[in-house]
Amino acid sequence: MKRKIKYYRLVWLKHDLPAGLSVFFVALPLCLGIALASGAPLYSGLLSGIIGGLMVSVLSGSQLGVSGPAAGLTTLVAASIISLGDFKVFLLAVIVAGMFQLILGLLKLGSIASYFPSSVIKGMLAAIGLMLILKQIPIAIGYDQPDFWTSGFLQLFSPDNFLGSFQNFNQHSTRGAILISIISLILLIALQQPFAKKIKLIPAPLIVVIIGIVINILFTNEASVFSLKQTQLVNIPPNIFADISFPDFSKLFAIKEIWINGILIGILATLETLLSVEAVDKLDKRNRITPINRELIVQGIGNMTCGLLGAIPITSVVVRGAANVDAGGRTKLASFTHGFFLLIAILLIPSLLNKIPYASLAAILLITGFNLTKPKLYHNMLGLGWKQFIPFIITIIVILSTDLLIGVSIGLLISTYFIIQNNFKEEYKISKKLQHETEVYLIKLNSNVTFLNKVKLRKTLDQIPEYSVLTIDGSECNFIDYDILEIISEYSNKARNKHIEFHLLGVEKVNVTALH
Repeated sequence: MKRKIKYYRLVWLKHDLPAGLSVFFVALPLCLGIALASGAPLYSGLLSGIIGGLMVSVLSGSQLGVSGPAAGLTTLVAASIISLGDFKVFLLAVIVAGMFQLILGLLKLGSIASYFPSSVIKGMLAAIGLMLILKQIPIAIGYDQPDFWTSGFLQLFSPDNFLGSFQNFNQHSTRGAILISIISLILLIALQQPFAKKIKLIPAPLIVVIIGIVINILFTNEASVFSLKQTQLVNIPPNIFADISFPDFSKLFAIKEIWINGILIGILATLETLLSVEAVDKLDKRNRITPINRELIVQGIGNMTCGLLGAIPITSVVVRGAANVDAGGRTKLASFTHGFFLLIAILLIPSLLNKIPYASLAAILLITGFNLTKPKLYHNMLGLGWKQFIPFIITIIVILSTDLLIGVSIGLLISTYFIIQNNFKEEYKISKKLQHETEVYLIKLNSNVTFLNKVKLRKTLDQIPEYSVLTIDGSECNFIDYDILEIISEYSNKARNKHIEFHLLGVEKVNVTALH
């Protein structure tokens, strides 16, 4: 037992502590930004991050997953708060969402994640990486308060964003932010090189953040034109938890929209969690698999807790999980550590956090995004063939153009199309030979023949000429769909009328019921 404790202590000190610190620096601006984008109080986003770190990580079976407020939920959360008219009433919808997830997990319905093709999951990861890069660029160059929390790529071209307001760039950006971003990126890239192993005890994001703070202090003391504006620094109020809200349970059964919004949030949070779990498991070099039904139960408990304590809903989040993997996290202690740092930092050093430049945090996210969408990934997917590459690239394009769920849904449809196409081609073979001037046909059914082959099989049978011999061999089949057996049974009468000698091997006729 003592050896086991010592082992975990060493793993935490060497791997999970620095990883947890790295995820903390990624999660902090995300918690704040998502709360703002959702129209919720700032504390609710930070509280979600703390619950995801301190509570969900302990109960979860995922070793590398990190939970917290998700950008993919912002639109639905914002709409729910507006429609319900009161944040206290909205918190009831969050509790309902958690109950819904808990029931799904208890019913063991989490296995739906196993049916997402690898090409779609990789496409989702790559798209999230591209969105991270595209949406952090305005911050990295110092653009003043861009609307970078929207989900669609096309939103980047709106008048409120940098690309749509290029003429106002000079008055909305700071050269100091650009300089800090460049220095931060150079440091992050350099610290990933082999020669930097000696200083690996200090997390690269921590070094970047400290240097960013020091550079801006120097600019400010010198009254330089490079000094950052207050809007380009983290802004946490000192009394952030003073006005915390709790759910108004008197309205739970009085407003039906609470249940409708809660179930919608639960569905979206569940899908995002399942996709994130699948994606982060693929990033795990130790090939550990997260028990998904347990994860749904834990996420449900987490969201019920969020609703009770005044926080916005949480999911398992790919960006934080990828940052955890990228920083060398080994166990769930990394996620717990990030939650602990969030709590301590908010309670003890809000004034110090307010000195952190957004540009430094943007550089960290730019590197995380690049690691999710490396050029090598596209080359490897193309090498696997068009049936893997097309769903992969279409998933990316649609996610960037719309949102995560629509992109994944379209990717699934494309993958399903290729599966159906393969079924049409491979579930039976037809051969022909001439015997005593009579044409002899053999239709050999493969292991599984489903209703997807109905149209082609019926067409093939109709093309068998009169006065020939036809044998349908299903002796090696594991499964023949009833629809196929019905077509074969119906054909026996047609064969007699066309003077075709018809034989069946390993295929039983079924009663064909006429429709009136």
